[in-house]
Amino acid sequence: MAFASAFRRILTPSSILQSQFTSIRQNSTLATPKLFVSGLSRLTTDEKLKEAFSSFGQLVEAKVVTDRVSGRSKGFAFVTFATLEEAEQARKEMNAKFLDGWVIFVDPAKPREHRPPPQPESQPSETGFRVNKTIGWCG
Repeated sequence: MAFASAFRRILTPSSILQSQFTSIRQNSTLATPKLFVSGLSRLTTDEKLKEAFSSFGQLVEAKVVTDRVSGRSKGFAFVTFATLEEAEQARKEMNAKFLDGWVIFVDPAKPREHRPPPQPESQPSETGFRVNKTIGWCG
């Protein structure tokens, strides 16, 4: 019996750790009214997302990021509200809630990082070979 209770204590997350994790997630402030929603079901659509978040204020945009080939959700989305207050309320109310049977997490969206433009493919030389910089010569 003592073994079982000790084993249970090891497996169950401590309330101290859980509360620290929650406070870290909750203390990040919003700079924009755009929210990042993760943990979505692969079957979640834009309409279901709008329906879930529309009760918190005026939605400007609710977009589920989808795979280009299959068209299915990648498991995350972005939701934009008209004001910061609406976004903050939605974040507090919807974080760690169920949507389509999955627990979702709502965090402030980070700005996109600048990516350099893609390099044009190298042209074949006079000999018909082109240089592949990662492997070497290829023909």
